[in-house]
Amino acid sequence: MQLVTFMVKAIWQRLRSWVSWFKSQLPIFSKSLRQRSNTSIRQSTRSSNQSSGRYGVAKKTPFNQTRIAICLTVLLLTAILGQRFYNQPALTVGSIAADSFTAPYNATLPDMITTEENRQAARSGSIVILQIDPAISKAILEDANSILAQGSILRQKAGNIPYISTGQLSSRTQRYLRQMPTDDWEEVWSLAQMPQLTNALLAKGSSGKLQMRLNNLDANQLIAIGELLRFRERPSSQSMASLRSQIEAKRQQYNKVKPELANLTTRDGLQPLDVKLLELSDADWQSVQSTSRLVLDRMLSQGIHEGMPPNLWQQAIDSQLQGTLILDVPLGLNRDDLLEQETAAKEIASKIISSVLRPNLVEDFEQTRLRAEQVENEVKTVTVSIEQGAPIVNKGEAITQGDFVLLDHFNLTQRRFNWLGFIGFGTLVSAGIGVLLWLDHWQKGGLRQRDHLLVLCLIFSVAALMALKIPGLGLPAVGLLLGSFYGYILAAVIIALLVILLPIGGSVAVLPLFAAACAASVGAWIAPRLRSREEFALLGGVVGLTQGLLHLVLTLMFNSVASSVWYTVLRDSALFGVYGIAWSIVALGVSPYLESFFDVITPIRLAELSNPNRPLLKRLAADAPGTFQHTMFVANLAEAAARTLGHNVELVRAGTLYHDIGKMHDPLGFIENQMGGPNKHDLINDPWVSADIIKKHVTEGLVMAKKHRLPKAIQAFIPEHQGDMLISYFYHQAQTIISADPERDILEEDFRYAGPIPQSPETGIVMLADSCEAALRSLHKEACAEEAYAMVNKILRARWKDKQLIDSCLTRKDMDVIANVFVQVWQQFNHKRIAYPKESFSPG
Repeated sequence: MQLVTFMVKAIWQRLRSWVSWFKSQLPIFSKSLRQRSNTSIRQSTRSSNQSSGRYGVAKKTPFNQTRIAICLTVLLLTAILGQRFYNQPALTVGSIAADSFTAPYNATLPDMITTEENRQAARSGSIVILQIDPAISKAILEDANSILAQGSILRQKAGNIPYISTGQLSSRTQRYLRQMPTDDWEEVWSLAQMPQLTNALLAKGSSGKLQMRLNNLDANQLIAIGELLRFRERPSSQSMASLRSQIEAKRQQYNKVKPELANLTTRDGLQPLDVKLLELSDADWQSVQSTSRLVLDRMLSQGIHEGMPPNLWQQAIDSQLQGTLILDVPLGLNRDDLLEQETAAKEIASKIISSVLRPNLVEDFEQTRLRAEQVENEVKTVTVSIEQGAPIVNKGEAITQGDFVLLDHFNLTQRRFNWLGFIGFGTLVSAGIGVLLWLDHWQKGGLRQRDHLLVLCLIFSVAALMALKIPGLGLPAVGLLLGSFYGYILAAVIIALLVILLPIGGSVAVLPLFAAACAASVGAWIAPRLRSREEFALLGGVVGLTQGLLHLVLTLMFNSVASSVWYTVLRDSALFGVYGIAWSIVALGVSPYLESFFDVITPIRLAELSNPNRPLLKRLAADAPGTFQHTMFVANLAEAAARTLGHNVELVRAGTLYHDIGKMHDPLGFIENQMGGPNKHDLINDPWVSADIIKKHVTEGLVMAKKHRLPKAIQAFIPEHQGDMLISYFYHQAQTIISADPERDILEEDFRYAGPIPQSPETGIVMLADSCEAALRSLHKEACAEEAYAMVNKILRARWKDKQLIDSCLTRKDMDVIANVFVQVWQQFNHKRIAYPKESFSPG
């Protein structure tokens, strides 16, 4: 509150000094203003391309007044934007205390900066609430069931164990014989067929080559040979050849299934089954299926998080299988075989589960948002308490945030006006003003005094919004208005300067400021191309969307954001985008008033003024229809020439439509409105009176234009399209009268328009189009382009010799271009048509 009071007093003192100075300068200013009002009719719009958006003429100002205005501008901007330097503490957080400070009385104060930091930390570190996605869990179980079903099919194709009576061969031997390599099978079978090999020899060993063959066999092969020998020695109805056929058939089935088993993969390319699947008994396979489903169901019910490492998944699977997988143990199975059977079954179950298992926990956004808000609300306001006489900070210690709160409360931070910082900031502001002045000088034409005032008002509004801590500082509105009024380049430079000055001169968050500045630049770039308020409103939506997206992107780039606060970040960015749209609406609402008050014309305003339904144009069409038709043809000629030469087409169009509105004061005084009736000037028979009637359409036109508050740039077309040309018809008529009556005198000034001559290419083009319109209409229909060109060129040459175009910036080369364009437009309106026979118009 003290800071605000200090700022208000400082600003009030400066305003009083400025008012006093202004009162002393008021007589001089009034005299200068009267001198300018006498010559205001000669000031017109400057030439500008369509993209610049600036249409006013820069008025020349005396050098002393210019310097005073620049100094005042620098002082005002420094005072308004440099709010940080008004009441700046000498002791700040992190500085070293030069003295020891104690509390003069008891106090308990809130530390809002620390509180906000704690809340931000709480928002960033809040817990993510997860929930199980039933769709994912269902898909996982379906994948597991599919693998198990395919495993059962493959086991069926491979055949069951035992495929021979266990009284003849054990299940273990049958399983081994089915899957052993072909070479090993042939070796085992050949040895079992040898007559000299018996179980006794197999047990005791033998000598020679047979012993060497037996030494190369492993334990499983020796066991298989022993069982085959016992089968051979046992009296049975089944022969060894029949046994071999049965074993060979099962081996073929087994070898066909192995490739299918290898080709079985999951959606992630994993191989969930291997050949051990075919070695399991039916009871063990049933146990593996039921156990796999049970373990999957348990783990999915508990939930699998995305960030869970795969090794922890495997540990959880092994832990779940431990004690859950129960196998069918045959009688007489030794310990090693039992361990091998359990290991194979667990390995298959583990591979099936791990191949289909994937995270099924997803974030519950609503609960996470509620949790984040709850955590934020649970953060209490940090308070700093101290008792009377207790030390706040000792000499030589660094001042903390809590110390600063206490020192500032007790007015011990030595707040003062920082003159050094203020002067330095003023130097920076001066550099910015210099950049703008250089840009204004470099660009074609220049800003008027009222344009400078409008730019300053917009900058002041940004400073006021900064003091009120309004989000976005209204930069989108400033960008749209400056871009629409004065073009993208000037708007972009001003926005860039504000982005530099505002954080230095005041307390502004850089990230939202940059996002708002970028959105304002987008608006300033597109605004000069708009031609309707509807397009302006749509652009506001684009600006708001840009501002919101940039705020989101910059927040994610420069701030660590936990997933739990995504909702908050999105909400803040969306709200910032809404601010951009709101400021665009403000710009759309105030732009007509600014255009009218500061006499700024934009493409949108020109398009609105060119609407034939405007009251003044509707009245022109009703009261002076001939003049209205003449105006439309002149507008077509002038618009085509302006487009070819690269001048402001919208300005030419609007200015031409209003250039002859003064003829409504006496429509019958102009031949195009007489419609074949008697000529009013023949009845008057006084060339001086007739010349006054003709000249009066300029003065009356200016009166009408001011009454209807037409822009000055449009009003300039009314006198300048006639310049100070001679009304030659009545002048020659007066000369005839004078020759018959030598006592009378004639002054050429009585038959000349008051002027001024065209001051811009646009008004010069309209003068030429107005002069050529009647001549082109008077050409007979069979006239050729050469005749039309000769006539137009003669008129243009006459205006050039009469020095009507010396201030218009039109060159002699432009005259040739304009003549060709006028002839082309005339040809378009004078094209030949098919001559229809009279019979085609008869009824029937």
